[in-house]
Amino acid sequence: MIFRQMYKEKYMRFPGGLAKAATFSYDDGVKTDLRLIGIFEKYGLKGTFNLNSLLFDCENWHGRMDERQTYDAFSKCGQEIAVHGARHLFLNKVSLPEAICEIADCRAYLENKFERIVTGMAYAYNGYNADIMRVLADLGISYARTTTPTYSFALPENFLEWNPTCHHGDVRLAELADKFINSSPSDELKCREPWLLYVWGHSYEFEDNDNWDIIEGLAQRLSKSKDVWFATNGQIREYVRAYDSLVFSLDGERVYNPSALPVWIELRGKTYKIGAGESVMFDRQKQLEE
Repeated sequence: MIFRQMYKEKYMRFPGGLAKAATFSYDDGVKTDLRLIGIFEKYGLKGTFNLNSLLFDCENWHGRMDERQTYDAFSKCGQEIAVHGARHLFLNKVSLPEAICEIADCRAYLENKFERIVTGMAYAYNGYNADIMRVLADLGISYARTTTPTYSFALPENFLEWNPTCHHGDVRLAELADKFINSSPSDELKCREPWLLYVWGHSYEFEDNDNWDIIEGLAQRLSKSKDVWFATNGQIREYVRAYDSLVFSLDGERVYNPSALPVWIELRGKTYKIGAGESVMFDRQKQLEE
């Protein structure tokens, strides 16, 4: 039995049909990132590391790595790298042409140095405005992270203004982690949208505050969850893009996936996998609750 208004409601599910995902974002390319990468690898977590391209000679700035150290750390670690501006400028405090150069130069450097396509970004100092967001797509940026907490697990309405759940040092992190690990959108009667736990920060903060146990403990707890997809920021963005490209029949009972990624969808309590290029007809359920 289902509510009549829920008969047509469709909910995105992450790879494998999972209702929850977790991702991390860390800034500046500092030496303590090496320890954090080790923790992510140990527990199977994924994150995105946002790098500057013209600050390799600034070791006294929170222990930034030099160019060789940065390449060695991120070239084969399995984590994502993303733009953080060439010089870590407030993009909203310089002219738009200078801001464009700050983004484009950093992206070009990262792509050439690491021989991969880089489409993600985090706003340095959380500095951005409408003009910056307007030009990001033209610069090949598909998502950009802010530092504004949502204290929720909702996916962003605008990936160019992607607000995280919270900073790793936020007093509400433990409470949020408990809810994320112990509950599920599948427990909700009506609103069953997927959940995303998105934590951000700087790894040097763990060293400065002597609280590596925060991320180690969270990673350990999350790793025991079998109902969570661990993904980089970019993987989340690309998956949502693939889901959003689905084409539905007029009655909503058939779906076609034109993307190159398989996607999962929940309808009437059943989860469907729609392969790349595949068309699927949903099972109909006739019995409704008034």
